[in-house]
Amino acid sequence: MNFVEELKWRGMVHDIMPGTEEQLNSEMTVAYVGIDPTADSLHIGHLVSIMMLKHLQAAGHKPISLVGGATGMIGDPSMKSAERSLLDEATLRHNQEGIKKQLAKFLDFESDAPNAALMLNNYDWFKEYTFLDFAREIGKHITVNYMMSKDSVKKRLSAESSEGMSFTEFTYQLLQGYDFYYLFQEYGCKLQMGGSDQWGNIVTGTELIRRKAGGEAYALTCPLITKADGSKFGKTEGGNVWLDPEKTSPYQFYQFWLNVSDEDADKYIKIFTMLGREEIAGLVAEHNKAPHERLLQKRLAEEVTVMVHSREDYESVVEASQILFGRGTTEALRKMNEKTFLSVFEGVPLFDIDKALLEAGIPFSTLCAETTEVFASKGELRRMVQGGGVSLNKTKVEDSEMMVLPEALINGKYLLVQKGKKNYYLIKAV
Repeated sequence: MNFVEELKWRGMVHDIMPGTEEQLNSEMTVAYVGIDPTADSLHIGHLVSIMMLKHLQAAGHKPISLVGGATGMIGDPSMKSAERSLLDEATLRHNQEGIKKQLAKFLDFESDAPNAALMLNNYDWFKEYTFLDFAREIGKHITVNYMMSKDSVKKRLSAESSEGMSFTEFTYQLLQGYDFYYLFQEYGCKLQMGGSDQWGNIVTGTELIRRKAGGEAYALTCPLITKADGSKFGKTEGGNVWLDPEKTSPYQFYQFWLNVSDEDADKYIKIFTMLGREEIAGLVAEHNKAPHERLLQKRLAEEVTVMVHSREDYESVVEASQILFGRGTTEALRKMNEKTFLSVFEGVPLFDIDKALLEAGIPFSTLCAETTEVFASKGELRRMVQGGGVSLNKTKVEDSEMMVLPEALINGKYLLVQKGKKNYYLIKAV
């Protein structure tokens, strides 16, 4: 597989240094992507560079994932208008462990293949490096003029930014440049990849390698992903879409991909899945025959959810999705874990009751029209029950006076009442 050609048709190449493709075609090439451990989970904004590493390994090359324990203590100024807060070592180490587990789902770190992935931490080579050594051995090779010419630096020093830039952040490109130099020397790494906002930092690395080691190194960046409407990719009202199921449930994760626009689905299925060119072309053609069925979004959501979580999680969230559209069952509700259950019914009116009320049993009418305000009156409830429009935990209520007991609780604490087709209410026994 021609790695660069593969990325190009997928729309994943923004800038590429001359000679990069020739290098990749000539031998198994070691390449790296850096990730600053600013949180203990990656989010979908990281997925593009992770997919670059995944395609790289599939093409027979050797990926290095560099966790920036040292650079994470500084903060990259690239395309940011304000200085980042600094993290302590304990927090960074904790974050790295979370990131390692997630990356193992995408890359082969364990096999004895010559192109098995490596995970490294730049704190390991920076922690003993003195400032004097760095100034003498690295600083003298890159001029201030060269560093000032970078767009990320110019932007922060321009009139539009009143705070300017600290020396700490100004030196970031030298630190990242040294990472590339170190990996070149120790691991034969000849290519660095990243988002297009990283171009200046990456090129500083190739320049350092040329000046200090007389070597040839290369750079390749992917576009920064946006939505068709121009808004930022990966952000929702709740913030980032995380890969950690504790931060973003598999259900919410699946729904994010399921709800992208047709135009975005067409773009994202190339970038965020390993599906081949012909299969994607076939899916797009099928989708275009009946866009309302959202075939492209469904396949995109399936592929990414299975890759990030698991096939089991995917099947669970699809079943959970059916519940809101009237096709769910009591059994399906009981199989759901609490996090998924609450994700499905996020925003639904919630009433708290004392669990003791259920011990001896409470009439359904009393529960819904007196203890809570699911119904305005018992009369309204009886009329809707007679009309077949009320269900409890997805089972139709035939008798408005039936007794509700503790065993009816889902996850040991919830009751789900449905009025008509679309109105849901949660009762929580505490």
